Amino acid sequence: MINENNMNVKTPWMKNLGGMPAHLNYYQGSMYEKVAEIAASYPNYIAYDFMGGKVRYKDFIKKVDTCARALSAIGVKEGECVTICMPNAPQAVIMFYAINKVGAIANMVHPLSSEKEIEFCLRESASVVCLTLDQFYGKFANIRNNVPLRSLILTSVKDALSPIKQKGYYLAEGRKIKKVPSNAPIVWWERFMRDGNGYRGKYHGPRKGVDPAVILYSGGTTGTMKGILLSNLNFNALGQQILATNPMFKPGDKMLAVMPIFHGFGLGVCIHSMLANGGRCLLIPRFNPESYAKLLKKHQPNFIAGVPTLYEALLRLKTLKRVDLSCLKGVFSGGDSLSIELKKRFDRFLAEHNAPIKVREGYGTTECVTASCLTPVHMAKEGSIGLPFPDTFYKIVKPGTTEEVAYGIEGEICLAGPTVMMEYINHPEETANTLKRHQDGLTWVHTGDLGLMDEDGFIYFRQRIKRMIITSGYNVYPSQIENVLDAHELVHMSCVIGIPDPYKMQRVVAFVVLKPGVKVSQEEASGILKAYCEKYVAKYALPTEFRFRSELPKTLVGKVAYRQLEEEEADRQLKMA
Repeated sequence: MINENNMNVKTPWMKNLGGMPAHLNYYQGSMYEKVAEIAASYPNYIAYDFMGGKVRYKDFIKKVDTCARALSAIGVKEGECVTICMPNAPQAVIMFYAINKVGAIANMVHPLSSEKEIEFCLRESASVVCLTLDQFYGKFANIRNNVPLRSLILTSVKDALSPIKQKGYYLAEGRKIKKVPSNAPIVWWERFMRDGNGYRGKYHGPRKGVDPAVILYSGGTTGTMKGILLSNLNFNALGQQILATNPMFKPGDKMLAVMPIFHGFGLGVCIHSMLANGGRCLLIPRFNPESYAKLLKKHQPNFIAGVPTLYEALLRLKTLKRVDLSCLKGVFSGGDSLSIELKKRFDRFLAEHNAPIKVREGYGTTECVTASCLTPVHMAKEGSIGLPFPDTFYKIVKPGTTEEVAYGIEGEICLAGPTVMMEYINHPEETANTLKRHQDGLTWVHTGDLGLMDEDGFIYFRQRIKRMIITSGYNVYPSQIENVLDAHELVHMSCVIGIPDPYKMQRVVAFVVLKPGVKVSQEEASGILKAYCEKYVAKYALPTEFRFRSELPKTLVGKVAYRQLEEEEADRQLKMA
């Protein structure tokens, strides 16, 4: 069955981006093979920068090959899982493509996860080898007997630095790290790589696009951690779609890669899409607004990507007042909802700093690696997350069904295309609840997100369906109230949650961060914001309380952690009971 909405979503790309094709011919090899082809085409281009050091593509691919030999030397086989529990550092990128070369599966884990979370990820994936930093050794020592690891490889940030930089790193950071016991059952990175140089056996396991390649973790639709299995094609298709929707990109262009490698946004957009197209990754192991500002000035990147809280943090910095950003070709926001007001403020900031572009908002889920929808270069609609990528279909359905709704009607966002995941590992029921074959013959991801599509095919994200507040029988959407609050001159950012109420079921509470330098008391600010909201928010949706904070809690990847606020409130209510 041909879906009318699906036909419409593609024509705007073709019309506004110089004849952008609705269909791309996707590379059918592995991620390693794709990057190796790029290395052969651009051997002297810089693949990545890290803390002052630069590595060319020809040298990068040699390091990957050595690492692949080393993995084979310790017995890693095709189809086995190898965990990378690292920040954005060269060793993580080298290991990622080496795992892919030997035909194994890269299991990507956040290094700041708790011991129990790391243990869960290692057991869920049945990982046989893990690479992590020396500073996290204690976590692994505590869980080593509970997981199936055969080898634990430790590295240090200094392993990727020049001798002079190593001394500086030791004085600034390294001396604070607890020493790993000399008898610890580990292999150090340098020894591991040296052993790879001496290995002469088979170390290339050719893989096809459809073969599994990566496990990323997400909360899934039930809120519990799920391992999302993704293929080579998923990542390579994303790389081609990113290139197709950004025709201004040229090999050698620089991306400031602050989004982490263990997250789809960081791994898929900031790293693989760049390396698969001849780009240059500026690897940042840890986000700090001040150091990020210095890197913007120093490296003059062509592309930056981040979650809204990154842009909110940059707006606070006085050190960026005179920086020239005319180098920028693209600024992308994803991973969380970008409020209309924050976009306006950051667009003004870009214009004031000579950037010839505006923020382009996108949308995606880890179930399709990351982005699958993006605002076109020359056509934007206020509040929209843009148009689906080539070969990617969107439809809006009545929640809990496969029944499509009309243009302009809110419902659950569903998407289909070449980046859709293979499955949730070890969770067939959850996979069946999320991946559904519709009457049109396509397999669709039911995202659990609320949104709508207009008649031009533009998509509008509202919020997670489960985040909806029900008060006195009315549906209240926190993101809409946050957009109103964020537009007020006193407000830097806000987060709205529902808390239990004996009469209304839930009542609306707004957590607010005031702008720096605001000279009013919290009591005065509360009165001002209440009067302001009464003008723009329906009576049943009005916040019953404003709570002020110096900052809002963030998730490990920088999103506003509204669930943490809900949990804090639940604990508070329990103590009061």
